[in-house]
Amino acid sequence: MQRKDVIRIIAIVIAVITISIITIVMTPSETVLPIPPPHGSQTSTNNDTKAIEILAEKLTTPWSMDQSQDGRIFFTERPGRIRVISSNGNLLPDPVAYIRVENIGEGGLLGLALHPDFMNNHKLYVYQTYSNKSGIFNKVIMLTENNNTITDSKIILDGIPGGQFHNGGRIKFGPDGKLYVSTGDTARPELAQDLKSLAGKILRLNDDGSIPSDKPNRSAIYAYGFRNLQGIAWDNKNIMYASDQGETGNDELNLISPMLNYGWPISECNSEPKFTAPVICFNPAIAPSSIIIAHSNKLGYKGDLLMSTLRATHLRLIDLESKNQENILVGYGRLRDILESRDGSLYVATSNTDGRGIPQANDDKILKIVKP
Repeated sequence: MQRKDVIRIIAIVIAVITISIITIVMTPSETVLPIPPPHGSQTSTNNDTKAIEILAEKLTTPWSMDQSQDGRIFFTERPGRIRVISSNGNLLPDPVAYIRVENIGEGGLLGLALHPDFMNNHKLYVYQTYSNKSGIFNKVIMLTENNNTITDSKIILDGIPGGQFHNGGRIKFGPDGKLYVSTGDTARPELAQDLKSLAGKILRLNDDGSIPSDKPNRSAIYAYGFRNLQGIAWDNKNIMYASDQGETGNDELNLISPMLNYGWPISECNSEPKFTAPVICFNPAIAPSSIIIAHSNKLGYKGDLLMSTLRATHLRLIDLESKNQENILVGYGRLRDILESRDGSLYVATSNTDGRGIPQANDDKILKIVKP
């Protein structure tokens, strides 16, 4: 190697180190976190202490998961498939359903939620991006399942603006039995402040798609002013939290109350006091996706909020009282969804085949965390 090549390599290394130091110094301390190796990672030589299991692999952009009372895990793959992992942990080879979607950018088959009374009525709900002559849209479909097969379907909400980017897409049933739906601004920021549009909002519906009777203005809109909200969760006091992705940094964790305005695109991270301030603002960007608040103490996380991140490629734990944060899982790339099982274990879906990640061997995967 010639002397000038050695000098060039040394200069590059010095530049990288300098940029890293500047980034750390200039970043708010509350969001600069050391990234430890995963507890009990698969590199352990003791199989009896392995904390992370691969439940399913070779998947195509799994997006959302939910678990039935009989232990089955239902999940979506963004190109348009609903799949099932049986109660004994085996991925069924045939999808429950193929659904035609507009598989473009961040669109496709996104959120999934099982009805609270799923074992009796076999209803599940999905959030679908589609297109017609008028453009790209999103809708919520109610499906009926029987023996891992879809037997009926009904559209319960349609006309949600869609696009190549920022479709939102998380759907969950709340403690009140209502269905909550997150939508994105579809890269048209002004829609988030428009109360005539369903974009950039949290929506609240009855399980049949009708507007709850306690909504005085008969609108599905529950809260507004969001950019690309993909995380919804409730604590043990039924307080609702949501995670939203900022434009360049300024990702937010918000405490949600009815008909409050969370600011986008006029305000991010409480730059305008007339809007509702986030609980936590994340800089640099981590691209939060799904969130849960642990209800079991099996892994020692009861009452803590856990957040899957895409850009930051880690699972983040947040103490909602102290606001202390730590990373509890790294090394698996982009993480799209997190689910707490009925026995207190955690399921995490990777998202490395979504066009923005670097796929690892046998990606994408659904992981099971069984020990802290």
